[in-house]
Amino acid sequence: MKTFDYIVLSLVIVGAINWGLIGFLNFDLIRVIFGNMSMISRIIYAIIGISGLYAISYFGRIATSRE
Repeated sequence: MKTFDYIVLSLVIVGAINWGLIGFLNFDLIRVIFGNMSMISRIIYAIIGISGLYAISYFGRIATSRE
């Protein structure tokens, strides 16, 4: 499970960097690498989104590890 958590965290970081590039420079790295809303880029966006939702569970794990 720890390996999966590291993968999810890495994907969330990639998504955050991509959103930062879009916000500051109007540059979408995923679009540049994989194409403008190609099937692959849509899958990558979906995986990063699901990873973000899964990462919400980290808050619960941090709270329980402190107790």
